Amino acid sequence: MTTTAEPILSVRDLHTSFPIRSSLLRRQVGAIRAVDGVSFDVPAGSTLGLVGESGSGKSTVARTVVGLERAASGQVLFQGEDLVTADGPTWRRLRREIQMVFQDPYASLNPRRTVGQIVSEAWEIHPEVVPRGSWRSEVGGLLERVGLDPDHAERYPHQFSGGQRQRIGIARALALKPKLVICDEAVSALDVSVQAQVLNLLADLQHDFGLTYLFIAHDLSVVRHISDQVAVMYVGRVVETGPTDEIFATPTHPYTQALLSAVPVPRPWAEPDRPEGILLQGDVPSPANPPSGCRFRTRCWKAQDRCATEPPALVTRLDLHPAACHFPERPAPLATSGRSGS
Repeated sequence: MTTTAEPILSVRDLHTSFPIRSSLLRRQVGAIRAVDGVSFDVPAGSTLGLVGESGSGKSTVARTVVGLERAASGQVLFQGEDLVTADGPTWRRLRREIQMVFQDPYASLNPRRTVGQIVSEAWEIHPEVVPRGSWRSEVGGLLERVGLDPDHAERYPHQFSGGQRQRIGIARALALKPKLVICDEAVSALDVSVQAQVLNLLADLQHDFGLTYLFIAHDLSVVRHISDQVAVMYVGRVVETGPTDEIFATPTHPYTQALLSAVPVPRPWAEPDRPEGILLQGDVPSPANPPSGCRFRTRCWKAQDRCATEPPALVTRLDLHPAACHFPERPAPLATSGRSGS
């Protein structure tokens, strides 16, 4: 795939918090810093995989980018325009070009609307995209493009399987001809065989329509399959980012190394030199009260006094890719097959 160097989406020092209120008088007594200083770029036509454990802030980043959550500070630059400070008319114009595919295909579709109504609903808000007289044929074309029967446009969501419902969600996202599609755990609720079909569909659509993806997942094998770049999040911050092949082959941050060591190996006997798995101790810290300094230090086997007082910067280390660790280590190379299915 050919990508451009110019990023279509640039997130700069993004902060998104949720208030903690007391049970009495509902006063704010604290804040959950779900996203705390996140920065990354997504070049046009490419896919950035955003990974991390549950509660790391991945979905909050996605919801902030599309405006479902309000950023406390920072910038979300889409085609050079800041979505955080954009006024209503600007948001309406740009919002059409940013669409989202949600995690749960059972909850994200209105059960009282037909598939045709679900896919064409966005045209009621943006009538300039498709003339009303062409709605029926356009819906049929979108359904066919995502692998569904156009004649099923009059059916309701409950008449479809989970994989088919997610295809409907993809067709809905494509209805406004977006440039950026955010996939928030878009395949995590599907069977493994269906996951592969949907991932291949997303790759084909990206190739055909020049789409850019922000792909959020906790399954590293899925991210490896579809992503050009990877950003690893931990408790609201990006701890390592770089090209997919490089991240999987030579992870330098201890958290990334632990995540990759937990990925099942289909043929372990073929990799006798593969390092043993890393078992992390303790629980993920609360974003309401994160550790001082490096947030991973409470679970890190390399933590030293410096880690408790000085937050590590996300900078290029070991002549590889950016990582937020005071004591990065170049591990033994891991086998990597790179991106496939595109």
